[in-house]
Amino acid sequence: MTSLHEKHYNGNMGIVETSTTCKKCFQFGLIFYFVLAFSGFAAMAQDECEWHSFHGPDRTNKSLETGLLKVWPAEGPELAWTVSGLGEGYSSVTIADGYLYTAGMADKQTYVFAYDLNGKQVWKKANGQAWETTMSHARTYTGSRSTPTYDDGIVYHLSDMGRLAAFNYKTGQEIWVHELRELFDAKIPEYGYSESILIDGDRLYCNPAGKKAFMICLNKKSGKLIWVNTEIPGTVGFSSPIIADSGGYRQVINMTSNCLYGVDTKTGKLLWSMAYENSRSNNCTDAIFQDGYVFTSSGYGKGSILIKLTASGKEIIPETVWQTDLMDNHHGGVILNDGYFYGAGDRNRGWYCLDFMTGKQIWKSSGKGSLTYADGLLYCLDERGTMTLVSATPEKYNEMSTFKVPSGGKGMHWAHPVVCGGRLYIRHTDKLFAYNIRGE
Repeated sequence: MTSLHEKHYNGNMGIVETSTTCKKCFQFGLIFYFVLAFSGFAAMAQDECEWHSFHGPDRTNKSLETGLLKVWPAEGPELAWTVSGLGEGYSSVTIADGYLYTAGMADKQTYVFAYDLNGKQVWKKANGQAWETTMSHARTYTGSRSTPTYDDGIVYHLSDMGRLAAFNYKTGQEIWVHELRELFDAKIPEYGYSESILIDGDRLYCNPAGKKAFMICLNKKSGKLIWVNTEIPGTVGFSSPIIADSGGYRQVINMTSNCLYGVDTKTGKLLWSMAYENSRSNNCTDAIFQDGYVFTSSGYGKGSILIKLTASGKEIIPETVWQTDLMDNHHGGVILNDGYFYGAGDRNRGWYCLDFMTGKQIWKSSGKGSLTYADGLLYCLDERGTMTLVSATPEKYNEMSTFKVPSGGKGMHWAHPVVCGGRLYIRHTDKLFAYNIRGE
């Protein structure tokens, strides 16, 4: 079967005879022409969506999709297909150039998978030994963490044990690889490496968190080392980096176990840091940047914080605007939309809406989980497996529809959902579910 990215509609179809005797043939050919055209345009429309990395191309976790269903049937939207065989893990999905990528663990091995948009497996490649816990309370936590990142025909993946590899997007052929723990004298993080690596221009950024380098910058094509940073305090925080322009610098902003920080992308110099640590030294939520402000949140009762970055000469000074114990986000992510933050709390459990500039609670509802955004709607996946469609509005918590996601194995529903190409993708351990959510 031809995969979607290989399908092309030929608009030069020729009709060479239009005589009366061939009128029926002509009519049939014309109908066939339009069927092909419609099918081609439909495939092209689906291919238009690009979700290159964890939380999307700009890391805001906001899809540009429109024309989506505002209400689902009682049993949920139509299930287009299901993929099985992903193994254990919490990796989300990346969608680019007609392919879908994710990662999983089987037989103590981490794998990167590629599928076409019909759910047919294209390739499966090993990426080193998988992380497994010996902690009794965390037996269901085993498996892949990082979501693959796609860029310019290459798929990048950081395994839970620190193997960073680049694969050809069509074939899965390995282009280059680095064993980060060996190269930079790093320990295995408490819950394995979890960040999804960041690509910006011709550079790749990630955090080995070792003695010889906490953060590194590589040439994305060759894997060649450009710079290292050894100044960043703390250990792995399990969050993923974002890019922001502020104070005359292009910065990589991220969290460690005990701080929020910004690094100059050109030199690797630590520009600023601010202490932020919860009782478990476990900061999992990605930062959010807008107009010189940086937001982040941390679980286990720590809460949320907004800081302002002010340039003073060549220095960047971080100042706290507000801090609250509300919406202490565990690892489900937070979304900023039209001046309001949306996300879930951990010990202060519930779905929240907070005001951007004040941190004031606008509304709260029961539940906890991960979410994504598209077409004015929040797709809230409770960690017990209930998907709820909620209006992204500060007026009130407005639940539009809800349904129960099938089980793909043991453990919580912690993989972040994705909306792309008129579909809602939900991963639960061994299975990936693709739902049709495009409106009429």
